[in-house]
Amino acid sequence: MAWYKYSTFFANSNLDEFDKVYAPGAVIAWSGIYRCEGCGHEIVHTLHHPLPSQNHHQHAANEGKIRWRLVATDAPLSS
Repeated sequence: MAWYKYSTFFANSNLDEFDKVYAPGAVIAWSGIYRCEGCGHEIVHTLHHPLPSQNHHQHAANEGKIRWRLVATDAPLSS
């Protein structure tokens, strides 16, 4: 889970980009913090680079496949 101290540095967004789940190695056009849906591991992803591959980290059998979701970004968002 991403933590923060000062909520004044964050704004809430209901954009669909936060609902998308990406496969390992996908090239995403959003920089930010991504969280693995299976185990909760978080990474910083930079614009136009592929997300970490399937062998980036190991899952227990009950955690399923590695799937990445955007949880925070500083990219300019428009609705």
